[in-house]
Amino acid sequence: MIDRAESVHAAHRWADPKPIEPQKSAGLLRRAFAFSGPAFLVAIGYMDPGNWATDIEGGSRFHYDLLWVILASNLIAILLQILSSRLGVVTGRDLPQLCRERFSKPTAIFFWIVAEVAIVACDLAEVLGSAIAFNLLFHIPLLAAVFITALDVLVILILQNRGARPIEAVILTLIGTMSVCYLYEIYLAHPAWGSIGHGLITPRLDGNSLYIALGILGATVMPHNLYLHSHLVQSRRIGRSFKEIRSALRFNVVDTVMALNMAFFVNAAILVMAGAVFFEHGTVVTEIQQAYYTLSPLLGTSLASLAFGVALLASGQASTITGTLAGQVVMEGFLELKVRPWLRRLITRSLAIVPAAVVIALQLPNGLEAQNHAIYNLLIFSQVVLSVQLSFATIPLVMFTSKKSVMGEFVNPMWLKVLAWTVVAGIAALNAYLVF
Repeated sequence: MIDRAESVHAAHRWADPKPIEPQKSAGLLRRAFAFSGPAFLVAIGYMDPGNWATDIEGGSRFHYDLLWVILASNLIAILLQILSSRLGVVTGRDLPQLCRERFSKPTAIFFWIVAEVAIVACDLAEVLGSAIAFNLLFHIPLLAAVFITALDVLVILILQNRGARPIEAVILTLIGTMSVCYLYEIYLAHPAWGSIGHGLITPRLDGNSLYIALGILGATVMPHNLYLHSHLVQSRRIGRSFKEIRSALRFNVVDTVMALNMAFFVNAAILVMAGAVFFEHGTVVTEIQQAYYTLSPLLGTSLASLAFGVALLASGQASTITGTLAGQVVMEGFLELKVRPWLRRLITRSLAIVPAAVVIALQLPNGLEAQNHAIYNLLIFSQVVLSVQLSFATIPLVMFTSKKSVMGEFVNPMWLKVLAWTVVAGIAALNAYLVF
């Protein structure tokens, strides 16, 4: 097992200039609160704008039949994120650092390139989601809205200089905003709760729904979340004894389960809303803008569309913050290359803005409907790219957490090894099928 003392200070090189020391917190609840936060930063990636397209289309086409897919995807995400947090807590290293140390240099560089492609693909979805929200809420032209998204770097710089807690507080506020908006949407929609329960526990798939189901699964677990979580847990300074590490692992499990269950609620709420509103009225939705404009007439109040737009904006902005943090972890971990946060952010965001702006600009002569359709296709493409990259993060994660030379006494037990490798193989097979 890698010596924590050797790396604990390096772990805080940018993520948290004011590290938290949970062991000094008196009482169980206060210690649990001190450990809470990293998983909520990660969880926002599970409800970014890239997930909205598959959730909305799944609900509008198949009612509540695919709710069980969201539940299964969430359970898989919980397993992988727990493994990621275990790796960070036990070794004092994040996943990119271990890849650099344990693999050959060419292999590490290849993994870095793959990770960067995944981060740009994720950022592309966030650019598109935020641009759509700006367009819907403030009537800003889509092309201009895409360039406005570059300004978020200022917010991120301010937050990073204040440590982990302010960032976690902002993310939790944005997640809460999305949750409240969708609670309101569901209240207006009056869904059939019995049918919702049936959809959660009854696996049903046919030739028509299989593609959407695979899209939901493929868009749920994102590679950069696994890299990021293994780093963020190190913002809590813990002791090096077996008891202290075991205690930290347990608190991180609680944090992960709570955060990802909130993400499950948001994703399920999106699908339920789509099923209750669009499916019940015979409307198949294939564009986010279409959902926004049809909500108000179907539910009888303009507040329905407003809540939808606000939730979308919150989703895009929150995902942007975690994407920036993940980008820095990946670059410094794989390459030991330190780049100023504002420069790193501008590089990533520029690589995402260019394809979005080009696609929208090419469709300008064809009108708004053509732009909306092009954006939707670009969103789906970004999720397919993420699906292809996922195995390059999950395989090293399970490999490292299953090695005694890395994890020492906290190595995965046999039942967890079998479960984790089964999940990794299943994800790889399903994502390959989705791409095909």
